[in-house]
Amino acid sequence: MTMHTLSVLVENKPGVLARVSGLFSRRGFNISSLAVGETEDPNVSRITIVVDAESSPLEQVTKQLNKLVNVLKIVELDPQVSVARELVLVKVRADRTVRGQVLDTVNLFRARVVDVAPDTLTIEATGTPDKLDALLRDLEAFGIKEMVQSGLVAIGRGSRSITAGPALRAA
Repeated sequence: MTMHTLSVLVENKPGVLARVSGLFSRRGFNISSLAVGETEDPNVSRITIVVDAESSPLEQVTKQLNKLVNVLKIVELDPQVSVARELVLVKVRADRTVRGQVLDTVNLFRARVVDVAPDTLTIEATGTPDKLDALLRDLEAFGIKEMVQSGLVAIGRGSRSITAGPALRAA
């Protein structure tokens, strides 16, 4: 199977996310990543869904998503012509004896420290899933106490925008 990233524009109304994710669930798809938030228009939200699926069954789900009243537009984002990032916050054991090494690792990955305690550092990093996986592997040696990771967010490269299409103007 292959990972597919869908960018779904929906009306910003209660229950829409549940209906969209429920459609994937009913069809037996496991959503690998899910992120949702308002767009530049407060009446429209963008749901970024990463799903592991064959192309043809995914096409059927996409057609059914288009039938949902609150769905305005769906675009599958090609990794070659889109930018995708995740955010991770990770709390690492870092007493005075290893703090310098942890900071070197943080700098190597262009991450930043957002909280300092006597025995831990909380680190914020953004990047591709591969970059964040590499950072976490390096930080494991110091001891990860706690971690939270966002879902993938993605947007197409260049000047084209999926929010300018005729489907949105009619909504």
